[in-house]
Amino acid sequence: MGSIFSVARASNTNSDKSEWDGVSPNEICKRQRMSLTVDEENPRLFPNLPDEVSIQIIARVPRICYFNVRLVSRKWKSTIMSSELYKIRKELGTTEEWLYMLVKVGENKLFWHAVDPRSRIWQRLPTMPNVVDEEESRKGSSSGLWMWNMVEGMRIAEVIRGFFGQKDAFDEMPFCGCAIGAVGGCLYVLGGFSKASTMRCVWRFDPTQNTWSEVTSMSTGRAYCKTGILNNKLYVVGGVSQGSAGLLPLQSAEVFDPSTGTWSDVPSMPFSRAQVLPNAFLADMLKPIATGLTSYMGRLCVPQSLYSWPFFVDVGGEIYDPETNSWIEMPIGMGEGWPARQAGTKLSVVVDGELYAFDPSNTMDSGRIKVYDQGEDAWKVVIGKVPIYGSDDSESPYLLAGFHGKLHVITKDANHNISVLQAELRNNLNSSPSSSSSTLSQSSLHESVDPPVETDAVVWKIIASRCLGQVELVSCQVIDM
Repeated sequence: MGSIFSVARASNTNSDKSEWDGVSPNEICKRQRMSLTVDEENPRLFPNLPDEVSIQIIARVPRICYFNVRLVSRKWKSTIMSSELYKIRKELGTTEEWLYMLVKVGENKLFWHAVDPRSRIWQRLPTMPNVVDEEESRKGSSSGLWMWNMVEGMRIAEVIRGFFGQKDAFDEMPFCGCAIGAVGGCLYVLGGFSKASTMRCVWRFDPTQNTWSEVTSMSTGRAYCKTGILNNKLYVVGGVSQGSAGLLPLQSAEVFDPSTGTWSDVPSMPFSRAQVLPNAFLADMLKPIATGLTSYMGRLCVPQSLYSWPFFVDVGGEIYDPETNSWIEMPIGMGEGWPARQAGTKLSVVVDGELYAFDPSNTMDSGRIKVYDQGEDAWKVVIGKVPIYGSDDSESPYLLAGFHGKLHVITKDANHNISVLQAELRNNLNSSPSSSSSTLSQSSLHESVDPPVETDAVVWKIIASRCLGQVELVSCQVIDM
């Protein structure tokens, strides 16, 4: 590359010398001004290189550098923010997976943070818009949109209890029931409550533009709904809506196509287990609700529960097949054995084709990771000890994520450090736990971490850590671009 630039400079020097020979100084100045004007009107990313070649070079640069190189010039900025650059990165195989985390600060603030696992650099995203559309405002919503997520981070049971126990419960809550999804290289924030009304609005964050924008609203206002991705489309399932008698569970589902910006209906969940309750009293008392959603084996797996405060009863689940556009009952072992986190919610993630779920223990400082064995229709413990930290006032002390082909646990310790832990499994994931002992990497979480149990074969590594103060984990997504 250096020789190319050297040859180019030498040839340009010779041509420039012959061009200016025998020309008066005034004419030289005039030609220089004209040439500068042409260069300013149509600059190149790299001098003496076609832009087609230059953009191939830029596509190989780590994405963390784009925040600085976009300041070089307007041409560089427009290139960094163009969709063409990221198409080329995909073609070249130079895309990078970043982790996006939503955290709650204080009583009424939410912030997004992006983490580059390679450079371990954290960046804070622009604040989500504080806007609600006019239609929902006329329904009695406040003029501001409480755009805060409670799908993964808030105890649904506490919300339901507060709603039925207090007339203005949602007026007092700092954030309410939005769902989070990621598709097509963008983050999506969907629905939730604005005061006591469920919303249909959807907001999208585009990392290339570093901005939030509103997209087509859902057909139904919903909160606490679950999201999943299939075939580059965003599915929204279940949740609750505000009715005259209070919170009503939703069986409906819909799908968003980012390429067209439109929503389409999906057949409603049958909730078949809820239809076989022994008597009308139980049917009226126990309300069915979707407590999780994971895209697995090309289908949507939705574990379900029946709730009547303060009780949550697991009743299996249902699976949506996009090929047949229909729902079927979830295998018994999969549904009834799906580990529950809190208030019936299920925390799971798919990594390299394997379905993992977090199974919390009775204490706040540990948990287990289970993997689903499709052949035996059973959940098996693959990691018997997960070093997590929590506190009594923490709503979500841990999250799961899958990127770089590995399982990750995001947790917060007593010193307010948020750590991203990578699990290095050393045994066969499909076999039962071995008798070899597990170890922690040299960069252990804290000196007070409990000794690892003797039924694992895993090494935990901290790949990113930062103190964000007194924050609470809410949700996370991974974007590859």
